[in-house]
Amino acid sequence: MKRMFCKSQVSSWWLRLTVALLLIMVSGQSLASDASGSAMHKTVGAAGSTDTGTEIKIDNFAFVPAAVTVKAGTLVIWVNHDDIPHTIDSTEGQFRSGALDTDDHFQFRFDEPGEYQFFCRMHPKMTGKIIVHP
Repeated sequence: MKRMFCKSQVSSWWLRLTVALLLIMVSGQSLASDASGSAMHKTVGAAGSTDTGTEIKIDNFAFVPAAVTVKAGTLVIWVNHDDIPHTIDSTEGQFRSGALDTDDHFQFRFDEPGEYQFFCRMHPKMTGKIIVHP
C-alpha cells in the first residue's frame, strides 16, 4: 500500500529538520544544559563557548521554560507548537517577532548581559524571561 503524506506533515518535517541543522551549524557542537535546570527555569551553555543555543517552546499558551539563563552570545529560538499564532516581544523593545503560526520559529542572539522580559502581543498574560550572564 502506498503511503501518502499531506502537505502540512512534509512542511512540518522539513521545518524541524531545518531548525535542527541550523542549531548544529550555529553552535558547532551539541547543546548542553545545566542538569539542575527545571521546567520553569533552565540554564543553557557549553563550558568555554559563547556560541551556544537553546529553544523555548510555545505550548498550551505558555513559554516553556518560562525563564532561561544563558551566556552572552547565545542564540535563543522560540518555536510555536500551539494551533494558533503567537508573537515574541521584548518589553523593552530589543526584539519583536511577527505572528508565528504552528511550527514557525523566531530567533534572537543575546550578546549583552542583563535580564530580558518578553511576552506574546496577542496574549499578554504569556510572559517569559531571559537572563544573560557574561
